[in-house]
Amino acid sequence: MIVTDTGVPDVHVAVDEWGAETMLRLDDGWCSAIDRETFLCTIYENRPLICREFEMGSYECISERKEQGVTSC
Repeated sequence: MIVTDTGVPDVHVAVDEWGAETMLRLDDGWCSAIDRETFLCTIYENRPLICREFEMGSYECISERKEQGVTSC
């Protein structure tokens, strides 16, 4: 959920049934801001708070990458 105004471009924002703003997910569940070739965030400077708290290279990051079949960082 987007809880602070970091400047996430509207094209990457979805509004749920209760009116809360969230990051847009594509049909396959991927965040719309992720570049599929580099696996980097295309809006890094404007990423929401939740993404800022999800530290790159952390246990959670590595676990999620493994689960998604992404082996390179």
